[in-house]
Amino acid sequence: MEKEIAIASDHAGFLMKENIKSFFNGEGMIFEDFGTHSEMSVDYPDFIHPLAKALNEGKYKAGIVLCGSGNGVAMVANKYPFVRAAVCWNEEITKLSRKHNNANIIAIPARFVSAEEAIRFVKIFLDTEFEGGRHEERVRKINPTQTR
Repeated sequence: MEKEIAIASDHAGFLMKENIKSFFNGEGMIFEDFGTHSEMSVDYPDFIHPLAKALNEGKYKAGIVLCGSGNGVAMVANKYPFVRAAVCWNEEITKLSRKHNNANIIAIPARFVSAEEAIRFVKIFLDTEFEGGRHEERVRKINPTQTR
């Protein structure tokens, strides 16, 4: 997967997002931070909609979204037809989200995983390829009206 990445969080995921950004900086990876920019309470859709819209339009190949449970940010992101956001909380789920579902956004539950685990999941997510084959038709059926 291409390494140009979009990243966003709400207040619950802010510190973990900052840890991931530090990792990216250390690796020389290119990313755009869609916010939030502090731990002050915010509404996650305000940050996830712009990220998901940009990914949906093909401006990014992958996205990372974070909130307390990972569910809210995934629900928002999945409103876009070319987005497949997967809530990932362990290594196997993360691998399968890419291999079998061709997920293009990883949703991380910041209150349920450590910073080290989150970075490990991000690495796995970005390094795992979609298997295609029997999974191709299944992924196509997620949004059958779309052709991309």
